[in-house]
Amino acid sequence: MWTDGSGGPAKAPQGPRETMLFAGRALARMAESSLDALLGLARDWRPDMVVGVSHAYAAGLVATHLDVPYVRNFLDLVGTEEADEGATEILSPQLRKLGLDQLPQPEVLIDVCPPVLRGKENASPVQLIRFLAANEQRPLEPWMYARGEGKPRVLITAGTRGGPSRAMNARLVRMLHDALSALDIEILVGGLEDVVGGLRAELGDPRIGWLPMDIVAPTCDLIVHHGGGVTALTAVSAGTPQLAVPQEEYQVACCRPITDFGAGIQLAPGQGTAGHIARACREILADPKYKRRSQALAREIAAQPTPADVAQVLEQRAAR
Repeated sequence: MWTDGSGGPAKAPQGPRETMLFAGRALARMAESSLDALLGLARDWRPDMVVGVSHAYAAGLVATHLDVPYVRNFLDLVGTEEADEGATEILSPQLRKLGLDQLPQPEVLIDVCPPVLRGKENASPVQLIRFLAANEQRPLEPWMYARGEGKPRVLITAGTRGGPSRAMNARLVRMLHDALSALDIEILVGGLEDVVGGLRAELGDPRIGWLPMDIVAPTCDLIVHHGGGVTALTAVSAGTPQLAVPQEEYQVACCRPITDFGAGIQLAPGQGTAGHIARACREILADPKYKRRSQALAREIAAQPTPADVAQVLEQRAAR
């Protein structure tokens, strides 16, 4: 059984610790609301193992109720300590029923973070897994996988988060596009229709809209984005430098290991002005060190076990 803890609060307090505590509490409430249904399913169709993504707190509870192995799969580069603390507060009644005073500890930790980015504080043994960028299947246009000659190609995106974030993302995309439109570069803009569709209609540019990031990213010289973890990992897995313009503290934390490694630049919240963005873009495009460091990270990611490899490891573990 694989449970997904996607979703979260529309608005969180500022500050990295406060934000993560808030998110942990919100995700713990999601776990509470889904626990009975998951237990009902699990008792009718009993799994041999439960795998939960980073903050899918119901996964550990279900596994403990059933007395089967629990596996936790970290999906990005952000630590979970503060979020786990917030979740523990909310889930303490459920934990007491299980005789626990902390969240269930996984038997296996799966980590998408490549070893070169794992600091000493994250040095505990893990099962590494290769990040693989993926997209829904749609017809491709030639310009998506074959770039033109001459100008550097720069992709702008604010991710594909839904809900209240869409209006904020639309404003961010327009600001990034305006900041870079004076440069002598080819600009692609990727995003949901209700985020970038207005900009495409205004400019009449077919290269604004849904883009297959896994196909487009390797053709780019730079990806400028909001600081989302999946976007950042997609860029490094393609060996493409990135400029992160985060809007939230969580996004700052997502990209910090990558930009500290030298695979791009991250602007601090409040520094995302048109002038700062254009200067950072020019610096990354002019200095080959960012490309070299991004390619080093891409090689590191490519050397990790594939999801199929890890599935075999888990299958063997569950069979014990």
